[in-house]
Amino acid sequence: MNSRELAKTWSFRRYKAFERELREAAAKWFFSKGLITHTRMRYCLKAFDSWAENIICADVAAYIRQEHERNLGTDTFPLHKYLHHGLSSQAMVFNLVGPLIVRKDLEPLRIAIKKAGMNWPTGKINASFEYDDRTVFNEDSGQPTSIDLALSGETARVFIEAKLVEREFGGCSVFAGGDCDGRNPLQYGYDGCYLHHIGRGYWERMNEFSFGGTAFASGTICPFINYYQFFREVLFSLKKDGCFVLLHDERNPAFLKASSDGKESGLWPFLMEAVPAEHTRRIGRVTIQQLVREIDESGRHNGWINEFKEKYGIE
Repeated sequence: MNSRELAKTWSFRRYKAFERELREAAAKWFFSKGLITHTRMRYCLKAFDSWAENIICADVAAYIRQEHERNLGTDTFPLHKYLHHGLSSQAMVFNLVGPLIVRKDLEPLRIAIKKAGMNWPTGKINASFEYDDRTVFNEDSGQPTSIDLALSGETARVFIEAKLVEREFGGCSVFAGGDCDGRNPLQYGYDGCYLHHIGRGYWERMNEFSFGGTAFASGTICPFINYYQFFREVLFSLKKDGCFVLLHDERNPAFLKASSDGKESGLWPFLMEAVPAEHTRRIGRVTIQQLVREIDESGRHNGWINEFKEKYGIE
């Protein structure tokens, strides 16, 4: 067989099919609402200033605007550049978890987190979007490591990273900018790492939690080149005595995919090999579809959750 014929026998679902499905669902939802979209991208609103139209519930949009304005000049609550995009992961998590926060009903999220094997905070729970703490890595300037959603109580914390159509965990901008040759500081010394030179504590945290001893992280190539965001957020969660949870779409093959014979691959199982065994119980994942089912089964959110399923093409 030639390459075109062989391509049809690939046992995993291709990413482009997933992305196309979400684009079509977003475009259809925007059209049904009579919203003005980009002339070449019907799945994206015309301008950033229209981002609130990308949020299903008006009370959630008001809450997000209030939190953003409340933190101006004191802390960070960044609204992502593409928040008006129908496939924005920030908009997705606002749409999925925002109503649970605003309406003070985190029970569906608690059930999903517990089923994933993570500890749920006890006592009064504070839920915060775009959570950061500059002291963890000594990020004294610039945009610090930011967690999409943080849940904290009296005895536990949960830090959630949301992914929708992303194909990756973000890589290191220093390498991408041409100021690093990609050598692993764990092997070649920290002098070649610009981030270490300016005082960032990423490598200190890697050693503190024994990541440097894994085969994945101790090779010749720096693990931050392609997976900088994964390590930062996992280490952040561990340093804050919490659990790290990836909230992702089960249809996205970039993070987890299964072949027709049941073989799993993807970024999630691959990167879990980089986690020392003693920390794996504090790192887990929940799919968007799993959380949608818990919200559905609660019977308390029938209006907006049906809108959510329509907007993101979830059956």
